[in-house]
Amino acid sequence: MLAELLLLAHVVGATVLFGTGAGIAFFMVMAHRTRDPRLIAHVAGSVVIADTVFTATAAVLQPVTGYLLARIIGWDLTESWIALSLVLYVVTGIFWLPVVWIQIRLRNLARAAASVGTALPPAYFSLYRIWFAFGFPAFFAVLGILWLMLAKPTLF
Repeated sequence: MLAELLLLAHVVGATVLFGTGAGIAFFMVMAHRTRDPRLIAHVAGSVVIADTVFTATAAVLQPVTGYLLARIIGWDLTESWIALSLVLYVVTGIFWLPVVWIQIRLRNLARAAASVGTALPPAYFSLYRIWFAFGFPAFFAVLGILWLMLAKPTLF
C-alpha cells in the first residue's frame, strides 16, 4: 500500500513538473508576443506564483518520493536509469533556477514599463532570450526523465 501511494505521489509530481513547465512556457511566450507591458506583467506575475506553488513544491518532493519508492521496491540508486534520471534532474535544476530569477526580473521590468506607460526596455528582451533558450534543455531533460521512469532501460 505504501509503495502504491509513493508511486502515485511520484507520478503526480512528475506530471506537475512537466505540465506546469510546459504551461508556464506557453503563457509566457504568448504574453511576450503581444509586447504589451501590462499583459506581460500580469502573466509573468501569475507564472512566478505558479512556479513557487507548484513547480518548487514538486521539485522538492520529487527526489524524496523517488528515494523512498526506490528503497521500498528495492531499486538500487546506481541502476543506470535511476542514475541518469538523477543527472537529468540536476541538469533541469541548473536551467530552472536561473529561469525563476529571470521570470521575476521580466515581471518587474514589465511592471515598471506598464506603470509609466513606456515600451519594454532592452534588458527585458535580453533576459527573455536567455529565459527562452534555458527552457529547451530543461524541457528535454524532464522529457528524458519521464521516459526513463517508464521504460527503466539498462543503459550501462
